[in-house]
Amino acid sequence: MTDSVLSVGNICKMYGSRAAVEGLSFEVRQGEIFGLLGPNGAGKTSTIRILMDIFKADSGEVELLGGAPGQRRERVGYLPEERGLYRDQRVLEVLVYLGRLKGVDGATAKSRALTLLERVELEAWGGKRVKELSRGMQQKVQFIACLIHDPELLILDEPFQGLDPVNVELIKGLMRSLVEEGKTIVLSAHQMNLVEELCDRILLIDEGRALLYGSLKEIKREFAPNSVRVRAAALPPDLPGVAGYERQGDVSILTLDGMGAQELLAELVERKIEVESFERATVPLNDIFVAMVRGKDAVGGADRGHRRQ
Repeated sequence: MTDSVLSVGNICKMYGSRAAVEGLSFEVRQGEIFGLLGPNGAGKTSTIRILMDIFKADSGEVELLGGAPGQRRERVGYLPEERGLYRDQRVLEVLVYLGRLKGVDGATAKSRALTLLERVELEAWGGKRVKELSRGMQQKVQFIACLIHDPELLILDEPFQGLDPVNVELIKGLMRSLVEEGKTIVLSAHQMNLVEELCDRILLIDEGRALLYGSLKEIKREFAPNSVRVRAAALPPDLPGVAGYERQGDVSILTLDGMGAQELLAELVERKIEVESFERATVPLNDIFVAMVRGKDAVGGADRGHRRQ
């Protein structure tokens, strides 16, 4: 697609006799937050290292920002899972140094570093040595270090690691702002609730293979295709096509059989039921993740398989 900033085609990577990545294909579109998910040992880090040209794939193709990964490295910001700041150096000095390694002149690197420190509420800590900062503060410094050269694409491996809830909100806000500024983000994280909040599309892998791929909204809908959530004071007991009924506070979850959601809504309107809200029920991404990785095929009635959208 013309709006693709990253295209991966059938890549494979072997370590001895073990396949870390096996026939993986996906694309990341310009201006989205794309979730790369999977359990420990699923092949996420190997995939990311191939994208960053740290490892070479044994086979397959990767096109990143219109070229080979090794030719586009200066346009990518990478936050690795393994952190690497110079603990005895001062924060501002480290950021400027890392900026210069990425080809940014010293004055520009310093200006950007000061701006970024302010964005993560660390402007007062620029003169401190890295080792004087808490773990969460160091994580925020590591995060903005991958922004110092103003990259177009960010690849973030566990960016929320070590952050308290307040700073999780801060980094989430920064990520959304970066996308609004035109950047694209590949996010690898284990916090499924954060992935649900941030990601447009996802790829779930296990044992190096794709389990789920596509629009997060559509994937969640597939896993609960026959349920709706209705907020209303009362619902009649004789609604046609309703096979199951569960009440949670003032919300009713109806399982449909032989009737579509729009037909049910029309029925409620015809009966003059005052409906405050009506939406398709979805399954939490965490439940989908667990069920797919465990090999189950019955979450919300969906079949196990690779979905591409």
